[in-house]
Amino acid sequence: MAEQGVSYVDPVRVGVIGLGNMGQNHVRVLNRLPGVDLRAVSDPSAEAVERATRSRMARAYSDYVRMLANEDLELVVVAVPTHLHEEVAVAVLESGCHLLVEKPLAPDVPTATRLVELASTVDRIASVGHIERYNPVLLAAKRGLRSGELGRIFQVRANRTGPLPARISDVGVVTDLATHDFDAVRYLVDHKIERVFAETARRMHRSHEDLFSGLMRFDDGSIALFDVNWLTPVKIREMRVVGEGGMYVIDLLAQNLFFYENADVGYWSDATGRLGVSEGNMVRYRIDRAEPLETELSVIVRSIRGEDFEYVSMLDGLYAVALADAVKQSSELHEPVFFSEPALVLASRR
Repeated sequence: MAEQGVSYVDPVRVGVIGLGNMGQNHVRVLNRLPGVDLRAVSDPSAEAVERATRSRMARAYSDYVRMLANEDLELVVVAVPTHLHEEVAVAVLESGCHLLVEKPLAPDVPTATRLVELASTVDRIASVGHIERYNPVLLAAKRGLRSGELGRIFQVRANRTGPLPARISDVGVVTDLATHDFDAVRYLVDHKIERVFAETARRMHRSHEDLFSGLMRFDDGSIALFDVNWLTPVKIREMRVVGEGGMYVIDLLAQNLFFYENADVGYWSDATGRLGVSEGNMVRYRIDRAEPLETELSVIVRSIRGEDFEYVSMLDGLYAVALADAVKQSSELHEPVFFSEPALVLASRR
């Protein structure tokens, strides 16, 4: 993943469309990021535009179409409500700009698929803002898994809970919140998903589910469990990865990574030949903490300038949306749902 603090002779010219909570964060980071010229922002809300441009040089627009037409931009960040992603992202790509669209990519699979297919036809970077992929503690855990420290992965638990956010009204907790963990778990396990099973409920949200519990089975036999809701009065973002060699505990908020070692990897010393697990050393790894959003934007900027960095693709965004749809279908049917790999579905159309 990219290091930070590198500037360019010709900074990347950037615009931001959508100035809600996440859009304002993009503006804050872009305004200070080396190698970036924050040229313009757009939002129908005059108050949001005034807040974003206060003490900054970015020009203000209430209409993003005018912004795209009037400004010579290279990269546009789309942070509008999910149901508007397709409309705005299509306009950005057709204007010739590189694209970073906030997650989830779209509210449903057909819409997400159309965006993936459009992005594949243009010679531009198109990325989805699954920000946990740029979290240094998740990256550290991935390096440990690649090194074989845990051996085979047996189970992943993802716990993402907190209060109901007043700003989210167009989608439920599965599409808005659980897609973070769908993407992160896929990234850690790196195997094909066979099936999902889920239960959801609506307890306090006006129109969408706000509680989700479920599991996911991969083709290597590993299992992921999810506990996601908007009903918990404390914000929790935690993952646990259990494998042959022990367990990782990943605190995504505090950016802490703990390794609990299995001291008895292999067979017990008695004649039964049974596999054993026992408590070994506990290690807290040193993490170079960083704001994931800053790392994400730095990666995109460097990629635009021709450096080869790994960013979250539109296809990755489609996978998260497809898993959200499968989870909601399973909840409605009260039975497991076999998962169709989006990459295979797209390949069959070509």
